[in-house]
Amino acid sequence: MRQNTNTILMIRPAAFRLNSQTADDNAFQAGLNMLPSAINTKARQEFDMLVNTLKAAGVDVIVVEDTTEPDTPDSVFPNNWISFHENGDVALYPMLAENRRAERREDILDLLEQMGFRIENVMDYTDAEQDGYFLEGTGSVVLDRQHGKAYCCLSERSNEELFIEFCEDFDLQPLIFEAFHTVNGRRKPIYHTNVMLCVGSGFAVICADAIEDKKERKMVLESLKDDGKEVILISGKQLDAFAGNMLEVLGTDGKHFVVMGAAAKASLTHDQLGRLQKHAEILSTDLATIEACGGGSARCMIAEVFLPKVP
Repeated sequence: MRQNTNTILMIRPAAFRLNSQTADDNAFQAGLNMLPSAINTKARQEFDMLVNTLKAAGVDVIVVEDTTEPDTPDSVFPNNWISFHENGDVALYPMLAENRRAERREDILDLLEQMGFRIENVMDYTDAEQDGYFLEGTGSVVLDRQHGKAYCCLSERSNEELFIEFCEDFDLQPLIFEAFHTVNGRRKPIYHTNVMLCVGSGFAVICADAIEDKKERKMVLESLKDDGKEVILISGKQLDAFAGNMLEVLGTDGKHFVVMGAAAKASLTHDQLGRLQKHAEILSTDLATIEACGGGSARCMIAEVFLPKVP
């Protein structure tokens, strides 16, 4: 199985702003002293800059425009509601915030099929919302597709039973742990796994200190090392700058790139940057508005497309 793809899906926001329905457990969100229209305009500019940077590197970016109806302030983060797999399966995920559920769009599947991608099965987990169980896509689940593993830090948005069901359906080995970060002097659960862990083809970036249980921390680190990953440790302060929220993609001629926000890159030390650049060239753009109001960064904005093409 491939760990990286050249094709990604991104949703251009239409009414981006701080989502009050997600702010309770996403400590990365912060209000900005700007009019909503100004916030949306700035977010669209940041989005366009990232898309242009990716395209210039040879990444195939499928951009879908969001609509103002229904109201979906977090639509710029499609990786939470959908994932695309090499066997032709698509997974649809249950999400905690009610207004985020409206982000799921069948027309996107139609568009991909029109573009020549083959969809075999749609694995729909969204009924779990009715029972109060959630698993927010590749925000909750960090995949090592090469080695058939899935990492998940449990939270209100990442249910253990649902995660195990997902792993059984996709024939993945589940690695389950709890992770915390400091918010206003108190330790709180990290809402999504992909803000503290990135798994690339030859490297992994992780805030290991966030895993307080020593046995769980050892399990995760040993798993990564056993699979030949160069493990790059980041601090809690770097995690807060979204240094864990990065993604490896493929560009022209299969060249490897790692995508992150400018704040994440600025937070990394010379040594960390050097170790990362042994595996992939860094692509970073300013995502300050999206990070502040959305509580997510570059990785959250990207849904990787691994679907096979119709011959």
